[in-house]
Amino acid sequence: MRDELRPRVLIVEDEPLVLLELEDTLTELGYRVVDSARDLVTGLILAAELDFDVAVLDVNLAGLSSAKIADLLRENGVPFLLITGYTAAGIPERLRSALRVPKPCESSTLSRALGDLLGDKSHRNTLS
Repeated sequence: MRDELRPRVLIVEDEPLVLLELEDTLTELGYRVVDSARDLVTGLILAAELDFDVAVLDVNLAGLSSAKIADLLRENGVPFLLITGYTAAGIPERLRSALRVPKPCESSTLSRALGDLLGDKSHRNTLS
């Protein structure tokens, strides 16, 4: 698929190894990672300034909630999914209705979740 046709993804994840794995997995699944952030402030800046189709957000960024980034994305109509090792009880109330994928992320689960968010069935079963 031509690069400009691939869905563009912003990743916000504070764990370097998880971030690298997400970048690799998303690229293998046919997405284009436009940028990534490892902290809340950078995530807010990138979410406000970049052009992308969907975001993948870690719930907990070095002890801070990614809820402010999620709020900004909702205001701008950008779909996002949460990746987390927490149960619903460990997720801020206003994020509990968001689509979640557990850590560690299985590539097939990530593919289906992003496909659901984007309404793109071509990515749903990429690695099933």
